Amino acid sequence: MTTRLSLQVNGRTVDADIDVQTLLVELIRGPLGLTGTHVGCDTSQCGACTVLLDGQAVKSCSVLALQAAGRSVTTIEGLARDGQLHPVQDAFIACHGLQCGFCTPGMIMSAVCLLSSNAQPGEDQIAQALEGNLCRCTGYTNIVESVQRAARTMQGPSA
Repeated sequence: MTTRLSLQVNGRTVDADIDVQTLLVELIRGPLGLTGTHVGCDTSQCGACTVLLDGQAVKSCSVLALQAAGRSVTTIEGLARDGQLHPVQDAFIACHGLQCGFCTPGMIMSAVCLLSSNAQPGEDQIAQALEGNLCRCTGYTNIVESVQRAARTMQGPSA
């Protein structure tokens, strides 16, 4: 059975006819063509599919697209503004917080969510915020450093 869906994705209105069982990640990667959101496990264990739904980090493989109706979704592609990467994206590059890159979109989206509610997280808080995201390359040290750098950058020169 199909239905009409309307939502905001990366700041623009999207209208789509979807099957009622379509997962949010399927909508994002399929008809919307936003392939930065990765599918890793299909069981919500790895976090590679993490996006922001109304500003909160969610694993898009465990959310029906219909649950996002009328809401705002931000994917990794939606973080950059006016050709400038988001500070978290910049920090991941600067601190080598990405290795193979598979987990990177989910890690970044979780970090953005954390920093939106906690401007100065400690290492334990960063680890807790990222615990639902698995890095296959064991790059956690650089990932934590990336989040710390982004936090400092986002606070400005007085931090």
